[in-house]
Amino acid sequence: METTDKRRWFEILAVILTGALKYVMMDWLGLRLFYITAAILFWGVYIWFRYRENPTILSQWGIRKENFKRTFLFLLPYALGILVLIVGYGFYVNAYFLNWRFIPVLVIYPLWGIIQQFMMISLVAGNLRAITSLRLRNSQVMLWTSLLFAFVHYPSLPLMGFAFLMELLFIWAYFNWRNLWALGLFHGWLGSLFQFFVLGRDLWKELWVIF
Repeated sequence: METTDKRRWFEILAVILTGALKYVMMDWLGLRLFYITAAILFWGVYIWFRYRENPTILSQWGIRKENFKRTFLFLLPYALGILVLIVGYGFYVNAYFLNWRFIPVLVIYPLWGIIQQFMMISLVAGNLRAITSLRLRNSQVMLWTSLLFAFVHYPSLPLMGFAFLMELLFIWAYFNWRNLWALGLFHGWLGSLFQFFVLGRDLWKELWVIF
């Protein structure tokens, strides 16, 4: 196995381990803020390390300004349609949980969304696509990556289904225009809106819960 393939497998396994730790740190221990902060710092350091080693890696991963507008505009009509459904459902079931804490979540959640999309699309989908020995078609890469992303959101079945469908759309956009910024923004906005309006979760309060 070539060194590049070894690194690709390492990155995929590191992402899977990060996802597995979510069940321990967030779901079991309730250390949501600690887990999210640690994951952002770890992968931020890894991005910096790889950039120092290879300055072109950011562009390869989609961390670039090129095609941001095209990706954003492609996703916008889908996002608006989903937004109408999400907000409509929330008010239909009486969205009594709305409060000022909704605003900071919309502001900061996209940062966590960018890291999640970096892990799932740049590293998992991108590496599965690049490992020639696997010989996976784009549709297969999209399916397996989206399934993995859905399982990370277990045990909430509605959230798993939402994550699966959104990831299929995001990967398709990434394969066409390779821009991670737009994906992270829509991930943060749509993900937080879905959890507020559909699941009735106050993410800001959950973030600061410490046991």
